[in-house]
Amino acid sequence: MKTGRQSGDKPGSRSRKDRPGDKSGVASTVPLMADGTVGRQTGRTKKSVASVPPEPRAEDSLTGRAGRSFWSGTISIGLINVPVSLRTMTRDRSFSFRLLHRSDGQPLRYDRVCTKDGRVVPWAETVKGYEVRKGEFLVFTPDELKAVMPESDRKIRIEKFVFYLSLDPMYFETSYVLLPDRSEEAYALLVTALQDLGRAAVGTITLRTKEYPVVVHAYSGGLVLTTLRYADEVTPPRAFDVMAALPAPKETELALAKRIISELSGDFSLADFHDRYREAVMALIEKKLAGEKLVYEEPRRPEEAKELMQALQETLATLSGK
Repeated sequence: MKTGRQSGDKPGSRSRKDRPGDKSGVASTVPLMADGTVGRQTGRTKKSVASVPPEPRAEDSLTGRAGRSFWSGTISIGLINVPVSLRTMTRDRSFSFRLLHRSDGQPLRYDRVCTKDGRVVPWAETVKGYEVRKGEFLVFTPDELKAVMPESDRKIRIEKFVFYLSLDPMYFETSYVLLPDRSEEAYALLVTALQDLGRAAVGTITLRTKEYPVVVHAYSGGLVLTTLRYADEVTPPRAFDVMAALPAPKETELALAKRIISELSGDFSLADFHDRYREAVMALIEKKLAGEKLVYEEPRRPEEAKELMQALQETLATLSGK
């Protein structure tokens, strides 16, 4: 049985230079000062606008970064084994800032400071603990934690096949691309069979220190593995007391609400949505690097809340007038 190449198990792992907040990033070599100018470090002067982090390349749009897979093994279905490799499919493009020292524009470092004596503790003196009561901890040795760690046997163990549309997306967590690992024929067979039947495979995988329930399904001509949350990790709305007191809607208001929904119905494409905050911050960086002076404008005050019936009627009238 082919088990594939042995590589690290860390989902979405990135090289040192790719990690946000790392000292090798743009912020540490071209620090922005409190007044918006670009500071100095190791004798370097103001950088050009080209210092703004570039947009991801086309080949990075699916994997998050070009390069190696972070896991390789097999999809195991009974006696059938399909060698595959796992690559990151999604990425978080939300904006993050480094915390800097106001006086010199340099990044701050976080140390392991003991809450009792205020001393910085080296890694060699640290242990893992679990808080059982306020201020009381159980201490675990590396060997104790290793003994209960789930075994990583490099297998995606398929237990059954289900209709993909029967799955509750609320339990979907993170999606990864599954690529054939010198198993193109078997891989193509599985993709086609799942597509034709509208089915998905459910099973388990171990990544690092956790075993995940997963679903393997056909998507855009290939296979995608999506980790799932466990049942006790999702709280349904009915679990909240306030939901038991929901009133039955009035017929007139319900009729107006349905008309509004019908007026606003249409095809959906995520390409129609943009991260406006991220775009605004990137534009702000461009302006500050160019030396422009920025003026803060007070946001407009929100409109006063209207009565439900009035809001429904005015909303429908606005939509009908388009």
